[in-house]
Amino acid sequence: MNYEYLENKKIVILGYGIENKALVEFLIKKKVKAEITICDARAEVRKEIKGVKWNLGKNYDKNLDRFDIVSRVAGYPLFSEEIKKALVSGAEVTSPVKLFFEFSPTKNIIGVTGTKGKGTTSSLIFEIIKKAQKKVFWGGNIGIPIFGFMDKIKSDDWVVLELSSFLLEDFNISPRLAVITNFTKDHLAPADPNNPNYHKSLKEYRQAKNNIIKFQKPEDVAILNEKLEIKNWKLGQGKIIKFGKSELENELVGEHNKENIAAAVEAARIIGIKNEIIKKTVKNFKGLNHRLQKVAYKKDITYYNDSFATTPEAAMTALNSFSSPIILLAGGAEKNLDFKKLARVIKSRVIFVVLLRGKATPRLKREILRV
Repeated sequence: MNYEYLENKKIVILGYGIENKALVEFLIKKKVKAEITICDARAEVRKEIKGVKWNLGKNYDKNLDRFDIVSRVAGYPLFSEEIKKALVSGAEVTSPVKLFFEFSPTKNIIGVTGTKGKGTTSSLIFEIIKKAQKKVFWGGNIGIPIFGFMDKIKSDDWVVLELSSFLLEDFNISPRLAVITNFTKDHLAPADPNNPNYHKSLKEYRQAKNNIIKFQKPEDVAILNEKLEIKNWKLGQGKIIKFGKSELENELVGEHNKENIAAAVEAARIIGIKNEIIKKTVKNFKGLNHRLQKVAYKKDITYYNDSFATTPEAAMTALNSFSSPIILLAGGAEKNLDFKKLARVIKSRVIFVVLLRGKATPRLKREILRV
């Protein structure tokens, strides 16, 4: 791993999330001789790392153009004026994930993206590889900082990364194996004041996702949902493999999970894992928390937590996964998405609705009442 180009550079850490924190700790551990400044909007952030500069609270992101390298969190918009000024000044705008691709001792990286399903799919790929007695690491968009395990990786190990559109939007490299689970409208409005990043159009959102395959080389592989309209995507030089729905025995609920399983199975087969290991792992896989997660069964009622379903499409997929009567608890942040189809599905599939507080809730209520 060559960190020489970081030497004597002025590096700003824009947003003190777990990924950037792990990156700073890694650079200090490696004794990289650079001037590091940590900037964050939260004035109350604990200054727990020694040997760096801190700029917290109001105006934390001003004057980025005086730095050589800007490492931003995914929630900080690339379209911000401060980022634009930094780029004009010649600064390199990067992120922990981009730096990971640059410094990783292994090129055996499997990247998984998609509007929904990337967490479940990447988790299952990780479990299958692990059951095959191969050394594998899992990180990306799931709360596990990738620079936290960088030192443990060997050249023949595997790394599975869940990659959101905000992580991918300024990528100029693609992983050896790239999986796109699906693609629907999302992230077209800020999620909340603390996460102001969003895509200004569906085209821009697609372009961000597209980067996971756009830069693939001839020896790489793109694993794509057969429903994906290829004409709207820029393909790299890698081999294209399409997946549909898996019929392997499993415990996951819903047709969409058959697609997630199929994607994971294709990835496992490409890297040479035996079918018996794949089948056994799929059969025993419990899924992730908050993704149609079975949390209780009382008095003949089964309770599911699907709070990760933050788009109408995801909610409809969940509702269509059951044949029994449904009581729905719904509501949340405003993403400026169309609720008309969701309202119709709720009307046909749900016997009782409890609407929770949230900026999108009044609009959802109106659409349900109109049906």
